[in-house]
Amino acid sequence: MTQEIFKDTVFILRDEMYRFARRFVISSDEAEDIVQDLMVKFWQKREELVQFGNLKSYALKSVRNECLNRLKHQEVKRGFADLQIHRSELYSIEVNNLKEHIMQFINQLPEKQKMVIHLKDVEEYEVSEISEILEMEENAVRVNLMRARQKVKEQISQLMSYEQRSISK
Repeated sequence: MTQEIFKDTVFILRDEMYRFARRFVISSDEAEDIVQDLMVKFWQKREELVQFGNLKSYALKSVRNECLNRLKHQEVKRGFADLQIHRSELYSIEVNNLKEHIMQFINQLPEKQKMVIHLKDVEEYEVSEISEILEMEENAVRVNLMRARQKVKEQISQLMSYEQRSISK
């Protein structure tokens, strides 16, 4: 098929193909892209187009198929984006839930350990400052801090292993 024959038989269908594509896709730019992509494909297969008796019917079917493929692709992308948002929301819930658990674990500690861990890890005081505030030896502050962190860590480990067992079931 020569360029002149292609122009007279296939290229003249461009406007009709565009109008048909506009019925499927919202954007006029998207419809133009579809028609342009199909024209390139048709040009590349111009020798095979001779086999089709009704080029108009073939062109419009091609438009429909291309539009449906693109819409399906957009739906998959939207679904993936929704999944990512859902995962993000779940992660946020899990983080907030873990924070609540940690605060509960800290509140269950003996009073000295609770005060020491709060002053050190929440308020970010130095050991020497905590020692002055609580009127304790610095070494006692360190020991209470270590024990408090260890207890909280053990409870977090128990919580995580429980949740892992729950997920596995």
